Amino acid sequence: MNFAHEILVETTRGGLPGQGEHVENRHAGSVAVVDASGRLVASAGDPDFLSFTRSTIKPFQALPFVLDGGPGRFGFGARELALMCSSHSAEPMHVETVRRILDRAGVEPGRLRCGCHVPLRFAASGATPAPDERFTEIDNNCSGKHAGFLAWCAMHGAPMEDYLDFDHPLQRAIRQRLAEACDVPAGAMRSGIDGCSAPNHAIPLRSLALGYARLGQGARGEGELAPALGQLADAMLAHPELVSGTGRQDLAIMRAAPGDWIAKAGADGVQAIAVRSAGIGIAVKIMDGNGRAAVAAAIAVLDRLGLMDDARRAALAAIARPEIRNARGLLVGEVRPVVALRRP
Repeated sequence: MNFAHEILVETTRGGLPGQGEHVENRHAGSVAVVDASGRLVASAGDPDFLSFTRSTIKPFQALPFVLDGGPGRFGFGARELALMCSSHSAEPMHVETVRRILDRAGVEPGRLRCGCHVPLRFAASGATPAPDERFTEIDNNCSGKHAGFLAWCAMHGAPMEDYLDFDHPLQRAIRQRLAEACDVPAGAMRSGIDGCSAPNHAIPLRSLALGYARLGQGARGEGELAPALGQLADAMLAHPELVSGTGRQDLAIMRAAPGDWIAKAGADGVQAIAVRSAGIGIAVKIMDGNGRAAVAAAIAVLDRLGLMDDARRAALAAIARPEIRNARGLLVGEVRPVVALRRP
């Protein structure tokens, strides 16, 4: 296959006396920037590249629950909705909210089928789990999404044992709503299994960017999905700490522009951002799956679009152009975005 990706990020090493820095790695990928009408505002590489959405899909996976009146049925507010859209760190605030979702829906935690991993709070803080520390599915970064899945099943009397099956009524509803929200052309969606065992879908980058543009506009947008998208967007903007976690990159991006930017990373080099004030969505895919490069590229796109000021640059400097340090803490290089946006 011949992909039209471009180099978006480089990493350097060197700088010894008498020697300049040397580019050690180059990360290729693509970018799409789209407004809520579907117009391509800017791009790099191949904006039509079919990319798995990974965790950037989570607000759209929550759409069927919101559209069917789930928040009112179970008394869920912004905190619960934010958790359904999250890749959380299993901090107490996250775990408590997941348990509350399950409890109000009348679902036992043992119904979760997301699997178990070491909570993301350890990588974010640099800490190490104690030798006797044990984790459950609730600690999975996707447990909020799965709790929302099970709440949908409880509301509809749908079977819970197979809620992740591709042809389960919930998963069919998610595919339908994702296609509607992102204007995915017929036949353009491909499907696979995500890290949490839920179906995940590959769509064109410009479609993902469109979905985020519409998410950001929320109730101010057009169409039957707009009010539900507005509920989800407002929840994410109100509780970025629940969408992400302490020390995490999505939280830093959202706090740099409170009430305006919605940031959601996905595994294997996917990053999406909604900019409410500009009415746009941004989708980035790094082809080698490097998440650090995806974040640096996405922030560079914000800057190239004129959306960064000095305060935002200072707030995001550590992830926009990260230093590379060795085990002794010596500065040995940096991550350097080289995104060149094209305007139609």
